[in-house]
Amino acid sequence: MKTSPIAYDLYEYITSTESDPPRELPEPDVYVLTSDGLRIPAHSSILASASAVFESIIEQPRKNRSSERVIRILGVPQDAVVSFVRFLYSSRCEEEQLELYGIHLLALSHVYLVPQLKQKCVKNLGQRLTSENVVDVLQLAKLCDAPDLYLKCLKLVSTHFKAVEATEGWKFLQDHDPHLELDILQFIDEDEMRKKKSRKHREAQSLFLQLSEAMECLQHICTEGCTSVGPHDMVPGKKKGPCSKFSTCQGIQQLINHFATCKKRVNGGCLRCKRMWQLLRLHSSICEQSDSCKVPLCRQFKLKILQEKKKDDLRWKLLVKKVVSAKTISSLSLTKRRKEEDQREKLGLRGYRL
Repeated sequence: MKTSPIAYDLYEYITSTESDPPRELPEPDVYVLTSDGLRIPAHSSILASASAVFESIIEQPRKNRSSERVIRILGVPQDAVVSFVRFLYSSRCEEEQLELYGIHLLALSHVYLVPQLKQKCVKNLGQRLTSENVVDVLQLAKLCDAPDLYLKCLKLVSTHFKAVEATEGWKFLQDHDPHLELDILQFIDEDEMRKKKSRKHREAQSLFLQLSEAMECLQHICTEGCTSVGPHDMVPGKKKGPCSKFSTCQGIQQLINHFATCKKRVNGGCLRCKRMWQLLRLHSSICEQSDSCKVPLCRQFKLKILQEKKKDDLRWKLLVKKVVSAKTISSLSLTKRRKEEDQREKLGLRGYRL
């Protein structure tokens, strides 16, 4: 067996820092043996204090007290073992070493219970995931109980599955670990379902927000008047400019003009008139001042709702609740944006996000 100069250089590395002079250490009383036969001199007290597993190994009785104490770390490159021992002494690991031996160091930190090194390895490997290495890292993350890294790998596989499927790592996984392959495919299916559900939720929220905006425009038109349509007892000012929600407001005004002149609505044959009826009913369900409200038929709809119990009453109540909720969220978001704008103005950062 051999003892490399690299191993003895370890003393200089661990006993000094950029600001402190070298520390005096006793003679090494234990050797770490690698697969290549490299003997790394070390101190049992330092290894034991850094790792509970090493402590247990060191405390085991020896058959011959005069024989050297040797701890074997096999199955990983010798330079990875040197980096591991260096970390036990210094609690430091260079980025270059993490890039070269991150996978090996993660395995060692898990086996020998060194959580600080394990966190560094998990962070570094998570930043360097690619379609080519993700399957290998995923398998290791599962074996080493690294849930954050495992989930990050699953998400990358789900996002770039076609590229991952073409790698040698995926082919090896199919041949040797069908259970993990099944877990990955199940995650991809569940992830797609979550995405569809999220898209559906966003689309629904967008619709409720549009209805909330339509309610505001309807009340604004019937109370103040806007461009071409106003309350029955006043004419909109000709010099009045478009409102802040011009496109929605213009659409509601066109709907009102059509509703006032359409002849089909008497027999319920006009879809645009039906839409207007629904908007009026929705406004009535939300309005809290029906006695003084200037929106047409507001009070009549409220009385009709109280008198009749329709089959779709629960669905209608749910729609009203969603529209009110969307209006509240929109109002809170607007208030937050105004506060941020005011703060940016005070700091002289107009045009920049905080």
